[in-house]
Amino acid sequence: MTTPATATRTGRPAKRTAIDCAARAVFGREGYTRASVDTIAAEAGVSKRTIYNHYQDKEQLLLSVLQESTHAVAAHQEELIDQHLTDPADLRTELMVLGRTLAAPQSGFEGHFALVRVIFAEAPRLPSEVIESWRTEGPRRTQARLAQHFTALTAAGRLHTDAPQDAAAHFTQLVMSEAYERSFHGALPLPQGELDALVASGVAAFLRLYGSGS
Repeated sequence: MTTPATATRTGRPAKRTAIDCAARAVFGREGYTRASVDTIAAEAGVSKRTIYNHYQDKEQLLLSVLQESTHAVAAHQEELIDQHLTDPADLRTELMVLGRTLAAPQSGFEGHFALVRVIFAEAPRLPSEVIESWRTEGPRRTQARLAQHFTALTAAGRLHTDAPQDAAAHFTQLVMSEAYERSFHGALPLPQGELDALVASGVAAFLRLYGSGS
């Protein structure tokens, strides 16, 4: 399959932007299997031929828009991690704030999380490149940034772990995964009290495992 980097990039940038925005909306609304290039073209206000001037097929179009939004979300999450875990005065409090921020629906990225719901709903029917691209550029990238900070916090005596990648995975599972599942990845946002309780419980468990006194 041709990658987005090697795809034909003819036409005006405005048309490419319109296609990408329409594709993200249609895939998120209708799913990958039901979405049609005709529908995307109509929503973008371009011809079907124009879409094929930019993308080889529907698979490549999904991969491209998913990669773009995944990169944007991962960069935003890395900024949040850096903000809260760079030499925090109160580690427990900063882990709580970070957990609540990452576990709640993130404003401005609703279209991305609609695509994530498509991945979970249609995984058996999706091209493997799509799933692997999301995993590599999304969750694994965020966990890698967490692991970097957990390494630094361990060196500073704030945490205790000789496997920071494992600690990052455990933080994600303990602090955020339950909120993701209950909210169907942001489709049904949780009441704030319920979200706070889930995050508090997860942070407490994480610190029992990896706190400096463990």
